[in-house]
Amino acid sequence: MFNQEIANILKEFSELLEMKRVPFKPRAYEKAAMAISMLDKDISDLYKAGGLKALEEIAGVGRGIAERIEEYIKTGHMRDYEKLKKKLPVDLRALTSIEGVGPHMVKMLYDKLHIKDIDSLERAAQMGKIRTLPHFGVKSEKKILDGIAFYKKSRGRMSLGEAFPVARSIVRKLQEMDVVLLAEAAGSMRRWEETIGDIDILVVSNAPKQVMDFFSSMPEVTHVYAKGLTKTMVRFRPGIDVDLRIVPRESFGAALQYFTGNKSHNIKLRKIAIEKGYKLNEYGLFTGKGKRQRSIAGKTEEEIYKALGMQCPPPEMRLNVGEIELAKRKKLPRLITIGDLKGDLQVQTFWTDGSDTIEEMAKEARAMGHAYIAITDHTKGLPMTGGSDEKRLLKQIKEIKRVNKKIRGISILSGAEVNIMKDGSLDIADTVLKKLDVVGAGIHSHFQLSRKDQTKRVIKTMENPHVDILFHPTARLINKREPVELDMEQIFKAARRTGTALEINAHPMRLDLKGEYIRKAKQMGAKFVISTDAHSKKDFQLLEYGIGQARRGGLEKKDVLNTRPLRSFLKSLK
Repeated sequence: MFNQEIANILKEFSELLEMKRVPFKPRAYEKAAMAISMLDKDISDLYKAGGLKALEEIAGVGRGIAERIEEYIKTGHMRDYEKLKKKLPVDLRALTSIEGVGPHMVKMLYDKLHIKDIDSLERAAQMGKIRTLPHFGVKSEKKILDGIAFYKKSRGRMSLGEAFPVARSIVRKLQEMDVVLLAEAAGSMRRWEETIGDIDILVVSNAPKQVMDFFSSMPEVTHVYAKGLTKTMVRFRPGIDVDLRIVPRESFGAALQYFTGNKSHNIKLRKIAIEKGYKLNEYGLFTGKGKRQRSIAGKTEEEIYKALGMQCPPPEMRLNVGEIELAKRKKLPRLITIGDLKGDLQVQTFWTDGSDTIEEMAKEARAMGHAYIAITDHTKGLPMTGGSDEKRLLKQIKEIKRVNKKIRGISILSGAEVNIMKDGSLDIADTVLKKLDVVGAGIHSHFQLSRKDQTKRVIKTMENPHVDILFHPTARLINKREPVELDMEQIFKAARRTGTALEINAHPMRLDLKGEYIRKAKQMGAKFVISTDAHSKKDFQLLEYGIGQARRGGLEKKDVLNTRPLRSFLKSLK
């Protein structure tokens, strides 16, 4: 929780420095922010245990940044950041969440039109003031208004990647209490939904007052809405509501079931219970009425579903999209697990916009248990990443061969994340693409094309005999950019026809494809890969988010190509 707060500050600090056109430092602060957001331990605990030296051991954190983190941990302030923020008094985090609005644009909007926040940006756009600025026009003004509408629609929901570490930290601290017997996060988070409205946590304890006192007084709590012996509602940094409920041990399974399934799943389950003469609620499954009512299940979820004559559906599937019927017939799929994956197929290095070398990424992937990875740095059509041209790609192939001879225990595949041009062609010549082991293609521009043109564009790319994978197929950025308009059925048909695998991108900003599309694509015979879109060693840890999406879509090990050993995987490509 505290990690995310510091990461947010460092990220904004990097953007403020970029607005001032300070060289080198913005990237350093951005890398440090990313590393801190990925820590599996609370940064304040690291500091207490090891001081400044422990902070400097975090990837990307040098002495200067470590001293600023130390200052914030000790005082709650970061003077350099606050001083710079006073000079540029804008709501930077909100403004840069609008697609196409970056730090330099924010600076110009502030200098020219004194725009400080979303409201003043919207007013200026509605009055036609944006189009009068240099390098702007009617289209860019409309794009900003569309971005603001999307921002308002998604406001109030936090991405899974932001919320999950908060929930995990709370649950871990509760589990460390001697008086807590069980603690688990439920709700939409347990279903691995892409965005989270709030966090629900269930606890079993014989000392409810002690638990609630501890919970409500945690240092990350910014507001207590209500506090009781069975339910306490608070607001946590970095701005998410958390509800803690204490339930009896005999009702824990019933409560977990009730607070995990979505509304539609739970309504259907209660109807099944009624048909069997039972009553189902968050306290248990009951038979009889009045004084003769007795509980027949409730301690575990499994015994509730068993009493209703069905298998227990995995939490990610509890959406009423056919899982109840499968559970009744004892036909639930054996869903993929993180241990099934043998490789990561979208990995960027310092050759473009990644932060680590090919060798460093390979060693980290090996430590994660991978047998292979594909190095897929960006290509020249995305110049802001320093994308490679044909000559540089050929040079990288030689470097990968060199590193492969040096490292044991993992195979490094040569690849690229090639840009899909407006007409569906690629920015790298086929003569070079055919020399790569793995080719992924992705949309990085022309997001506003019509549904017909966008679909035609992507299918043309998939028909290229060298394109093995369609990366982040809908190009969405959660809470920032809508997915492109595509006829998804036509895309899935083309994936099967051309043998192009569909990526499930594990990065919490993307989670693309989403569960609904994964289910449909599987039904239509498409195959998948799961990748982290790693830009640093720490990003390999994001894999669990991709697994969550795959499970929401009902995928089994056989559906995902990178569960196969290397030789079998390579044979599965075009």
